[in-house]
Amino acid sequence: MPLYNRLKEHRVKINVNQFEMGQLVGVSRQTISLIERGDYSPSITLALKIAKILGVTVEDIFSYEEDQQDEQ
Repeated sequence: MPLYNRLKEHRVKINVNQFEMGQLVGVSRQTISLIERGDYSPSITLALKIAKILGVTVEDIFSYEEDQQDEQ
């Protein structure tokens, strides 16, 4: 189940690096990197924290698209 995100785009808009973003939401730089690459799906709590820091909704950052296999 692919979870796509625009975290990097929004993070760059507020001019913070991955390390700073991690500090703001209470995770490591590596976690922010994994989320941006799509290798880690954040918890609801973390997604909400990220959205609040960025001043956007969770839906502005994260989107889910079903695979065709999921529909069968």
